[in-house]
Amino acid sequence: ADVLFTMPGHPITRAVIAAAPRLRFIATLGTGFDNIDLAAARERGIPVTNAPGILDETTADAAFGLLIAAARRIGEGERILRAGGFRGWTPFWLIGQDVHGATLGLVGLGRIGTAVARRARGFGMRILYHARHAAPGAAEVGAELVPLERLLAESDFVSLHVPLSPETRHLIDARRLALMKRTAILVNTARGPVVDEKALAEALAAGTIAGAALDVYEREPAVEPALLRLENVVLAPHLGSASQRTRTRMAVRAAENICAWLDGRAPLDPVPA
Repeated sequence: ADVLFTMPGHPITRAVIAAAPRLRFIATLGTGFDNIDLAAARERGIPVTNAPGILDETTADAAFGLLIAAARRIGEGERILRAGGFRGWTPFWLIGQDVHGATLGLVGLGRIGTAVARRARGFGMRILYHARHAAPGAAEVGAELVPLERLLAESDFVSLHVPLSPETRHLIDARRLALMKRTAILVNTARGPVVDEKALAEALAAGTIAGAALDVYEREPAVEPALLRLENVVLAPHLGSASQRTRTRMAVRAAENICAWLDGRAPLDPVPA
């Protein structure tokens, strides 16, 4: 192959690249490129492209939907209803937490994090965020930059929006889960390994935090078995960008990057060196 058009779930390792002596270009479908060994590609002079920006709003919709589902115990309630356990309305059965007026902590305030913050403003939420540098769009959404430890301690909902890197792998571990409120809910639509799934399962079972909502997993498509046994976690099969319009646009954009390179033009979305 001269060109490789890959999906986020395909590990494009050094061995894969070495096994393709004619390979001259790699395009990935989506924003993330942590599945590609960029160092191996650069050693061969192989450009890599992604498709940033296209899925931001759709993924933000999914993140906020997961947040609401976990807060209001919607998945748990549906399972009970389908199993015939609904016996009629009672005042204190399956009560959840209010989203409006709560504090939302965003770990990362890039394009998707900012889009989630815009949705949170419509719910009258107080917004905190943590990032290595002040985010240009923070003032627009009324988000306050704080240390991670303070964000975890004060937030009712913590939503993760950071890329996967050696620094962010297991960013949310047992120690940081213990800093969160016992009533807090963790949402992850970023990358699975940002969260230590085993530690999360233990924290949910012990009541260290109240709940979680996950769309991505540490060893995807496998899920930590202990999580599957818990009722206080919403589990989605990586649906963040899964709308007809967005997934089509992602595929077209990857093809446009390939066509630009084949035509001798600069790729539209080169992954930074």
